[in-house]
Amino acid sequence: MKNSHPFSNFFYSLSGSLVIMEKDARIYYIKPPVIIFGILFPLFFFLAFALGRKVSSFILIPGMVSMSLFFTSSSVGPLITPWERTARTYERLLTTPISLFSLILGDAMAGFIFGILISLIPLFLGFTFFNVKVVHPFCLIGNMLLSSLCFSSLGVALSSSATEAPSQAMMLSSLVRFPLIFISGIFIPLNNLPNWGKIIATISPLTYTTDLLRFSLYDDGFYPIFLDLLMLVIFSILFFGLALKLHKKNLIKAI
Repeated sequence: MKNSHPFSNFFYSLSGSLVIMEKDARIYYIKPPVIIFGILFPLFFFLAFALGRKVSSFILIPGMVSMSLFFTSSSVGPLITPWERTARTYERLLTTPISLFSLILGDAMAGFIFGILISLIPLFLGFTFFNVKVVHPFCLIGNMLLSSLCFSSLGVALSSSATEAPSQAMMLSSLVRFPLIFISGIFIPLNNLPNWGKIIATISPLTYTTDLLRFSLYDDGFYPIFLDLLMLVIFSILFFGLALKLHKKNLIKAI
C-alpha cells in the first residue's frame, strides 16, 4: 500500500480542524458561561473602572480591545472539553479519524474567530465615539490575529484539566486570567509603572497586545514592535504546545 502524499495529509488534518471549529462555533458561542465570562464580565469590569473618571481614550480604547480579545478568545476553550466529557461526546470525537493535534487546533480556531469578531465591537466604538484613528493598520491586523491565536491557545490549555464540570473549568481559567489584567499595562500605561511593575509585566502576553494596540492607534508603544510581535508568537507556540502535551497526558490517564 502506497503512502499518502504529505500535502493530502495536511489538507485532511486541516479540514478536520475546520469541522471541529464549525461544530464548536455552533454549539459553544451562545453558551451562558462564554457570554458571561467572555463578554459581559470584562465589559462591566472595565466600565466600573472608567465610569465617573476622566480616562483618556489612550487608556480606554486599547484597554477595552485588549480585554475583549483576551477574555473572548480564551473563554471558549475552557468550556469545550469539560462540556463534551459531561455529554459523553469527547470519547466519540477521539474515535474519529483525526489526530489529537487537529482536534485541539479546531478548538483553538473556534476561540480565535470568536475573539476577532467580538473585539471588533470596542474597536468600532472607538472609531465612532472617540475619533480614534488607525496609524499603523498592518500592525493592528497582525496584533489582533496573533493575540487572538495566543489567547485561544491559552484557553485550550486551560481546558485540559480532568474535571467534567464546566463551572469548575471556567473558575480555574478565571484564576489564571484575572491576575494578568492587572499587570499588563491596561489600566496604567507601562511608562507609568515602577521598575518592579515593568519587570512583572513582561511575563504576561496581554502586555504586548496592549502595547501594540497603543502603537497601532496612537503611534506610542513602550517596547520595540518586533519584540511585541515576537513575544506573541512565542507565547502562542508555548500555549499550544502546552495544550497538546496536557491533553495527551490526560488522555493517556483516561485510557
